[in-house]
Amino acid sequence: MVIKEDIIFKRSKKGKKAFNLPQKDDIKTLFEKYKDDIREYTSEDFPNLPELSEVDIIRHFIRLSNMNYNVDLGFYPLGSCTMKYNPKINETVSAFSGFRNIHPLQPDYTVQGALRIMYELSEYLAEISGMDAITLEPAAGAHGELTGIKIIKKYLESKGEKRKYILVPDSAHGTNPASTTLAGYTAKTIKSNKLGMIDIEELRKNLNDEVAGLMVTNPNTLGIFEREIKEIAELVHKAGGLMYMDGANLNALLGYIRPGDIGFDVIHFNLHKTFSTPHGGGGPGSGPVGVKAFLKDFLPGVQVIKNDSGYQRKETGDKSIGKLLAFFGHFAVMVRAYTYIRMIGKEHLKSISENAVLNANYLKQLLKVAGYEIPYDSIPMHEFVATGAPIKKKYGIRTLDIAKRLLDYGVHAPTVYFPLIVSEALMIEPTETESVETLEYFAEVMKKILKEAEHTPEIVKTAPHNTPVKRLDDVYAVKNLKVKYEEIEDKNERRDS
Repeated sequence: MVIKEDIIFKRSKKGKKAFNLPQKDDIKTLFEKYKDDIREYTSEDFPNLPELSEVDIIRHFIRLSNMNYNVDLGFYPLGSCTMKYNPKINETVSAFSGFRNIHPLQPDYTVQGALRIMYELSEYLAEISGMDAITLEPAAGAHGELTGIKIIKKYLESKGEKRKYILVPDSAHGTNPASTTLAGYTAKTIKSNKLGMIDIEELRKNLNDEVAGLMVTNPNTLGIFEREIKEIAELVHKAGGLMYMDGANLNALLGYIRPGDIGFDVIHFNLHKTFSTPHGGGGPGSGPVGVKAFLKDFLPGVQVIKNDSGYQRKETGDKSIGKLLAFFGHFAVMVRAYTYIRMIGKEHLKSISENAVLNANYLKQLLKVAGYEIPYDSIPMHEFVATGAPIKKKYGIRTLDIAKRLLDYGVHAPTVYFPLIVSEALMIEPTETESVETLEYFAEVMKKILKEAEHTPEIVKTAPHNTPVKRLDDVYAVKNLKVKYEEIEDKNERRDS
């Protein structure tokens, strides 16, 4: 059944309500009693809210939720996003009343369990990454990037060095240049070689005393491990710069490689990726940052320490980059990640990476057999990138068309058109949580779409056909961005007609 749902204002009827308030006289009495704590709203202040009964409200939002694709519903092969299944035990533990009902301003002695989780999670992340100190404060991955680059900047400035540039490979995540810019540096691109790794000669040409560091996504967005990373780190350190690792692809390394052991000085983690906590739709996320010992004093905000009195929060010192979040990070996400790590155990961390890498390589081979081209066709790690360029040239079918057609088969599309160094890119990451049957179904669907591109291309070009919302007019949306209700109505009518 295809569910259709109007916007909530269309269902609004004057006089409907989902609540009962006291009579008018009682409201006046209540207002007089609490007038110092609240402000009186005038009719001009009052928000324009829809009027519906409780059952109408509930059914509206339940219908909307059923229209939403999610990782509990099906395969979500977003390359570089590690959309693995989130075990429900994580949700159960994070919802314990002792975690759910606390407040960050409570005294330390009343939240010892929460502080212990923060302390031990930091210890686990330090051990996993080979770093010496951790901050849990950053709200998400890109926020972690900004934190890490600001730490590098503050450290270099403490030595009297005001450098200008951060080097960023063309195979890095798209957020890296943005984080660099926000931190006050200029990003310089380093090209990849024909194997899809950092071109060391290009790196040498760009290294000088104005370079603050190198940001590396490792494995990179092609799913390829930077095999010359130790030599790269030596070159950057010799030039006085620091090594930053974007840890979004850490799912490929767990238990095998610790970034701190191969030359990295700073790393951010994506708890909502590697450590299996829900993400998407703008949050919640969590992007802890790990640093080597010489950078510990520059960490932001508050650290949790352990002493004879138990666990305590301690403000960082004068060298700190300062707070980057109102309190101490997204605690409920930390609880989920902590639960996940404890459930997996140190002895099974390797199995996460082993299965993620195995799944990616198996699926890559299935797609090659199905007729898709892999431009950087070495043995990948947790993800790989196919190209739709030959299909576009032969049948006029774009990567976007393939992605849209996948939705008709109940599969979320992979990341498309990224990384930019691959034309018509399809970036695919199956993660370790997917079964062989799921991978084979995905490959079979991709094979069907390729046949459709040859024999019935219009079906692919006009997809999706079975989703609540059909192919949208992207160009119209960009050129005519309107948020007024009347404009939305007109657009829906235009689309439906």
